[in-house]
Amino acid sequence: MKIEPINTDFAATVSDVDLSQPLPDDIVAGIEQAMDRYAVLVFHDQPMTDDQHAAFTRRFGPIDKGLLLGSKRKQRLTNAEVIDLANVDPDGAVLPASHIRNVSLIANQFWHSDSSFKNPPAKYSILCGMDLPAQGGQTEFADQRAAYDALSDDMKARIDGMVAEHWAYHSRNMLGGGGYSDAEMAALPPVFWPMAHTIPGSDRKSLFIGIHTREIDGMETAEARMLLHDLLEHATQRQFVYRHEWRANDVLMWDNQSTLHRGRAYDLSKLRELRRCTTEVVMSDAG
Repeated sequence: MKIEPINTDFAATVSDVDLSQPLPDDIVAGIEQAMDRYAVLVFHDQPMTDDQHAAFTRRFGPIDKGLLLGSKRKQRLTNAEVIDLANVDPDGAVLPASHIRNVSLIANQFWHSDSSFKNPPAKYSILCGMDLPAQGGQTEFADQRAAYDALSDDMKARIDGMVAEHWAYHSRNMLGGGGYSDAEMAALPPVFWPMAHTIPGSDRKSLFIGIHTREIDGMETAEARMLLHDLLEHATQRQFVYRHEWRANDVLMWDNQSTLHRGRAYDLSKLRELRRCTTEVVMSDAG
């Protein structure tokens, strides 16, 4: 297995490994070490079945049984551990832009951390690109460790100990999606996480914010949202960002505890098919 940095300590390309096959323990350990350093790994030319995708993911922890918010459609995939991120109906036809499913897909264009609104939150996400549009649809990552390091000492002191509310439906409501039932919202109540934490494995401090953050515990809403906005603006400056240009059968793996990510806009009339598995944080190891 070869690891080539894309940036000094953020994002790297991994080659000479076949993710579709069972991996020996030393290779799994090497991938984990690379995640601790780079936070985002890129694997090219890695076609995998859904079962192989899930099996690879399970080597890194328990799988988050995720969902696409607001989606009531019939499950297309046979493996329930794999999240279907395609903009298609059960028969494979591209959905119209007005379809409710596209609200969740478009919401992925906000800077976010997967499942930060859940307890336990997500650790690693592993995203497989199947069919991608010729233009647009890139995926960007922002290094929240470097963003924290670049904060002023006054800002570090200000946010030390602050706790933010993360709510799944905040971004959907911002897009005018709405229409969620009381039962749907009750199934994903708000959760609260420190706005800065230490990442096990690297021992680096990192911001933990994003579009799912709605309030700060003990602070008035207007002041809290302005602070969250200012921090997000700081944390996603271009010097902290890696943009991935997709190739078919690319696999991206990232640490949700130390990065934010977002998809970029694309023509909604074009097919964009990706599938994702995500591991949960083991709370005894949380930073």
